[in-house]
Amino acid sequence: MTTLAHDEAAPVATGSRLASGLTFAVLSAFTFGLSGSLASPMLQAGWSAGAIVLIRVGIAALVVLPLGLVALHGRWSAVRRNAGLILAFGAVAVAGAQFCYFSAVQHMQVGPAILIEYTAPAAVVVWMWLRHGQRPGPVTLVGAGLAALGLVLVLDLLSGADLSLPGVLWALAAMVGAATYFIVSADDDNGLPPMALAAGGLVAGAAVIAALGLLGLMPMRTSTASVEYAGQTVAWWVPLVLLGVVTAAIPYTTGIAGIRRLGSRLASFVALLEVVASVLFAWLLLDQLPMPVQLVGGVLILAGVVCVKLGERETATSEHPAV
Repeated sequence: MTTLAHDEAAPVATGSRLASGLTFAVLSAFTFGLSGSLASPMLQAGWSAGAIVLIRVGIAALVVLPLGLVALHGRWSAVRRNAGLILAFGAVAVAGAQFCYFSAVQHMQVGPAILIEYTAPAAVVVWMWLRHGQRPGPVTLVGAGLAALGLVLVLDLLSGADLSLPGVLWALAAMVGAATYFIVSADDDNGLPPMALAAGGLVAGAAVIAALGLLGLMPMRTSTASVEYAGQTVAWWVPLVLLGVVTAAIPYTTGIAGIRRLGSRLASFVALLEVVASVLFAWLLLDQLPMPVQLVGGVLILAGVVCVKLGERETATSEHPAV
């Protein structure tokens, strides 16, 4: 998941900055895309979404926190000044998005769940319109229409197929968390280094999930049963380590680093690889592949996101013709 909000002030990415930014963004997209396929068999084995998210975010926080402290260079005033932002980022964009996404894949396949979550660009457009008065242009509206039509096909509403309402609602909630991640990550005016923002968000997210678990507001079920991927049985702790290190610590840090180098517009195009990666990993590890009509819907959603981004550039140019 990579940023979609405003980036008019972002520096132009050239040379080594462009190369490193693309590397970070691609790595972030593919490692994020592995999470749903790793979590799905664990949910079927008796784990609750809350327990998986707590361990995943907790492991990632332990890995990233030392790097975040080094990146701060003692600038604790930036942390105090952005305490509310870090807490919101951790609670909604980190813990909330993950918990809702894993809850969605407990009720539906990984591919449709990630496609619904990736309607987040439309939510960002609406937010920027209502909050900052950035009225979408014709191309953006066409993109939103394509994404809406694609969502109808992904949900397979036209054929009258059985639909998991809880899965859809959880996926839409994950979309809200993803949109929050996009918006907050794009803000490079808060004085927080990317690594510090990632570390703070992971620590805050782990603390929120742990508090909800201790209060009994979020189920915390675990299991020591083995899980199976692509016909191979592995111990229960293997996917947990992979979820914490490979699908959380790496993508959050590389994703924010890529955003700061590329700007939100270019980084958001690269982030679409997460959808491709999620469907690919679900096929390879779980033998899940969306139906043809859902694949068509996915293509429309991605096309809609591209139009939204092209429309964002058109709007920015008309508002700032000198840029």
